[in-house]
Amino acid sequence: MEDNIISEEEAAQYDRQIRLWGLDAQKRLRGSRVLLVGLRGLGAEVAKNLILAGVKGLTLLDHEQVTEESRRAQFLIPVDADGQNQAQASLERAQLLNPMVEVKADTDAVESKPDYFFFQFDAVCLTRCSKDLMVRVDQLCASRNIKVFCGDVYGYHGYMFSDLGQEHHYVEEKPKVVKGSNEANDGPEAKKPKVDPNETTMVKKTISFSSLKEALEVDWTNEKAKSSLKRTPADYFLLQVLLKFRTDKGRDPQPDSFAEDSQLLLQIRDDVLETMGLSSELLPNTFVSYCFSEMAPVCAVVGGVLGQEIVKALSQRDAPHRNFFFFDGLKGSGVVDYFGSK
Repeated sequence: MEDNIISEEEAAQYDRQIRLWGLDAQKRLRGSRVLLVGLRGLGAEVAKNLILAGVKGLTLLDHEQVTEESRRAQFLIPVDADGQNQAQASLERAQLLNPMVEVKADTDAVESKPDYFFFQFDAVCLTRCSKDLMVRVDQLCASRNIKVFCGDVYGYHGYMFSDLGQEHHYVEEKPKVVKGSNEANDGPEAKKPKVDPNETTMVKKTISFSSLKEALEVDWTNEKAKSSLKRTPADYFLLQVLLKFRTDKGRDPQPDSFAEDSQLLLQIRDDVLETMGLSSELLPNTFVSYCFSEMAPVCAVVGGVLGQEIVKALSQRDAPHRNFFFFDGLKGSGVVDYFGSK
């Protein structure tokens, strides 16, 4: 992260944010460079949020071409851009959001990038990537203390994952506790410490995260894991199924092959859960009706949370989500849950 000085122009631009999370947090954010992989609907939401927040630089990396399907939830791509590269087509509108941020487009495939490519960034956000690639990048970045985020939207469902390393330091604003009275004549209530709602103090904290590999490879035969099964979101298992589909087919489920892909999803569901030693009833058959394509409202919710978590991690302000966020658009609610080593 680069040393950074906020100019008068930037102070005016980010005035409301500085009032919210402080000048030091904005300086850290302004000195950060982020890599964003995947410029479909979710990627566009994350890009917008990071650019408006005021990072130093954002690299948009995507090798795929614009199609009618890819434009449905993507507001950065013009309607006449079919056939163009998705990152390049998103660049102009992305840059217009905030001229103070250095926005670049990279049209290479992320799989072709050498290890050292990722080391120039303070945070890497992966969308629409295979499980193997996400695990590889997470392991690479862990060796350099680079923050890693993953996310995707599948129909009504979406998720985000974060790995902020073994020691992530941050500050959190807490109400100030005022000491009680020491007067001998005062009663027991007066002597108790009290929270002063009008005063706050900044508390330094440290938290550790699990790797993506550990988070996705929970041993469900373990008694402790079994005991938490009833509290585990079904979307965790849905994610496992969809990542396996992406690995096997090299793509996500497509609306124009709904019947074929639905049957394959059910078969993968059975295989994945059987491998885990779990019942297929954890993921009812109806899930296949709600996990095709990207839906703009779901992209907005998941992209908002994902962008927020990247900002919090880079600015070292406020407690991060640890380590998964799952959103269920059918229920209209999301849940934060932790998987992996404690």
